[in-house]
Amino acid sequence: MSHPDELLVGIAELVESQHTSRMSLTVVVPGAVITGRLAPEAMWKERVAEVLRDSAQLGDFAHVFTRSAREGTVAPRRDGPPTHLHFHVARILQGSYGIPDSGGMYRVALSDVSAWTIGDIGYSDQ
Repeated sequence: MSHPDELLVGIAELVESQHTSRMSLTVVVPGAVITGRLAPEAMWKERVAEVLRDSAQLGDFAHVFTRSAREGTVAPRRDGPPTHLHFHVARILQGSYGIPDSGGMYRVALSDVSAWTIGDIGYSDQ
C-alpha cells in the first residue's frame, strides 16, 4: 500500500495514545504474514533495548533504541500519525508454523501492509 489504510492508522494511533499492548493484529506484508500483539513505540523500543543489553554480543546496540531526541541522536517524534506498527509476542506464519516459537519483536511500516485482520491467527507446531 502506498497510502496506509485509515482504519489501521487509527488502530496504531489508539495503541500509542492509550499506551496499551493488548491489541492483537495480523498483517500481510511483502513476503510474510505476521501475527501478534501491538505495543506503543516507546514500550517496544525499551523491550528491544533490554533484550540487546542482555546479550554479550549485541549489548552495544541497545543504545540505538534508548537515545533521546534531546541528545540529537534520534529524530524527534512526528506530530503526524504513526508510520509503523510495533509487534511484540509476534510470529511470522510460515505454513503451519509460527516463527519464532517464543514470539518476536517486529517493526512494520504501515505503508507495507497490504491486508490485515483483528486478532491472532492460530497455527500448529505439529
